[in-house]
This record gives sequence, structure tokens and C-alpha cells, in this order.
Amino acid sequence: MASCATGTEAAIRAAACRDGEAAAHLKLVSIFVIFLTSVFGISGPVLLARYFQGKPLYDKAVLVIKCFAAGVILSTSLVHVLPEAFESLADCQVSSRHPWKDFPFAGLVTLIGVITALLVDLTASEHMGHGGGGSGGGMEYVPVGEAVGGLEMKEGKFGADLETQESSEEEIVKMKQRLVSQVLEIGIIFHSVIIGVTMGMSQNQCTIRPLIAALSFHQIFEGLGLGGCIAQAGFKAGTVVYMCLMFAVTTPLGIVLGMMIFAATGYDDQNPNALIMEGLLGSLSSGILIYMALVDLIALDFFHNKMLTTAGESGSKLKKLCFVALVLGSASMSLLALWA
Repeated sequence: MASCATGTEAAIRAAACRDGEAAAHLKLVSIFVIFLTSVFGISGPVLLARYFQGKPLYDKAVLVIKCFAAGVILSTSLVHVLPEAFESLADCQVSSRHPWKDFPFAGLVTLIGVITALLVDLTASEHMGHGGGGSGGGMEYVPVGEAVGGLEMKEGKFGADLETQESSEEEIVKMKQRLVSQVLEIGIIFHSVIIGVTMGMSQNQCTIRPLIAALSFHQIFEGLGLGGCIAQAGFKAGTVVYMCLMFAVTTPLGIVLGMMIFAATGYDDQNPNALIMEGLLGSLSSGILIYMALVDLIALDFFHNKMLTTAGESGSKLKKLCFVALVLGSASMSLLALWA
């Protein structure tokens, strides 16, 4: 449990750092810097996908980017979001009260986030299954008694139905990728709002200054992760622009909202009510991101993607490359935890 007692030196240092005017200036700078880095991060994979689509190695390149993205998102949830949520609810101002001192709410809300993401996944998968056509994939067999030589497959019909089945399977995969991208963006938006509001409410210039640089890199990597998923999902141009814009503006809008909350209530980022809200939203966001990273990105690609499950040297090399990309994504995002 965190201790509320602070030493005299620490108190003096904290008082020197609390400068509302300087903090407000830094926050205005951070709004523009974080917006630009967010746009750069999320638009990179999308623009590359548009440019290279249909060219050799396009599918493999998108898959490697997606694996890097999965590592970024998994690291974001486990190294950044979840520890911060536990820390917020373990603060002495919160953990000394009922019911917060009686139960590990951060873990419970993370579990709720995981189960909620699973429920959305199951509901959508069931809907896609019903929409994907009837049983048997559309292949038509003629009974034995009516067939010449025992069993006859209508050749013209079989060829057409096989094409229809393949087209239907591709459409279901695309629908699944779109769902993953949308749920993933919801989880990331929760996280981005929390980051923005926390910075906006803070009056500590010593905390804000290094956060601007750290969050800029944070948004680039997170943008690469989400952008890789959006690029593979094959959305229409309008939807892509909307999703990219939503990601880019969420953290800056969170900063503005945090500044407004402080101006209206006087609450800063150390207020108990602010800490409780930060902890609960962070836990929910973490649960969603953990599920999406492990189930809908890592497991889906490494165990069900045709390019990675194909036997042979090419499949083995691609699998190793994707694993390295996953590790690099996880490591790069984890490294940022030293500063933000």
C-alpha cells in the first residue's frame, strides 16, 4: 500500500514543480505534438498498404506489421495500462477507504474487460456464421441411385459453388478483421482518454515535460499497431479516415477535457475520485486489449493464418520473422515504460 507521508525535501521539490501557468503552456504544446505523432503513427501502415496493395510480398509485409502491432498492443496492456490501474487504486487516498481496501477491483474490472471482449467476439462470430451461407459450403451432391457410376458431382455447379464458398470465406475473414480493428480501437481510445485527462489535470510541470516526449513515441507505436490492423481489414476510404482521425484526436481531446475538469472543479490528477476513475477505466481498457492481442491477433495469425501454417521452408521463415516482429513490438513498447 502506498504511503501518504512525504519527506520535507520531496514536498519542497513537488511545490517547486507545481506551476499552473507553465503547466498550461506545456499542455498546449503537447496537444499539437501528440496529435501530429498520432497521425504519423496510424497513417504509416495505412498509406503503405494502399501503395503496395497487389504487389509481390504485400500480404507477407502486412502480416509482419500486424505481428509487430500485436506485440505493441500486448505490451501496452500489460506493461503500461494495467500497472497504472493497480497503482491508481492502491494509492493511500483510495486504498484507505471502503470498499477499495476490501477487494482487488483492478483485477476484477480487467477480468470484466476480457469477458466483455469475448462476448462481443462470440456474438459477432455467431452473426457472421449465420450470414455466411448454409451447411456444406454450397456443394451439391446427387444421390447414388440417380448418378451414373454411383456418385455424380455436377461439374459446372461444383466449380461455381466452390468459387462462391471461397468468396464467402474471404468475406467472413474480412468481417472478422474489421471487428477486431473496431474493438481494438475502442480499447485504445479508453486508454488514450485516460492518458489525456490525467495529463490535462496535472499541474506538475516536472512530470508533464518528459511525458510529452514519451507519449509522442507511445502514440507512434500504438498508431502503428492499430494502423496495421486497419490496413488489413479492408475498410472503405471514409471509414479508414474516420478511424485514423478518432485515434489521432482522442489523447489531445483528453488533455483539453482534463484542463476543463481542473478549471471547473479544482481536482488535479492526485484527487481520490480522479484516481478511482482512472483505475477503473484503465483496468477495463487493459482487459479488452489483453484479449484482443492474445486471441484475435497473436493466436489467430500464428495458428490459423494460411501463410504461417503452410508446411515448408517459406512458411517456417515467415513464422520466425513474425515472431521476431512480435518480440520487437513488445520490447519497444515495454522500453517506453521507463519514461511513460
